Amino acid sequence: MAEINKAEVLDALHECYDPEIPVNIVDLGLVYNIETDDEAGNVHVTMTLTAMGCPMAGDVMAEVESRVCEVENVKSCKVELTFDPPWSPDRMTEDAKWELGMV
Repeated sequence: MAEINKAEVLDALHECYDPEIPVNIVDLGLVYNIETDDEAGNVHVTMTLTAMGCPMAGDVMAEVESRVCEVENVKSCKVELTFDPPWSPDRMTEDAKWELGMV
């Protein structure tokens, strides 16, 4: 059984960007949970978007799936969107706030 490295999955998610904000989805606080199933090689990412009606939702989800599937031992990735709890700028890292001039 090959183990999925969660740190590598997180690194892959750092390569995914919100199409309207030049900050990766991890630092924006959009990723709520990452679950791995080493036996099946599956990753399940629970995330949100900055806006409920985001027209780019499908593109963001497809990029997440694509990037995560590039990680060693990952055979599939399922992305689940949730708006509970709703996203707010409070979820952003200090780096993201700095990049956006919020600090």
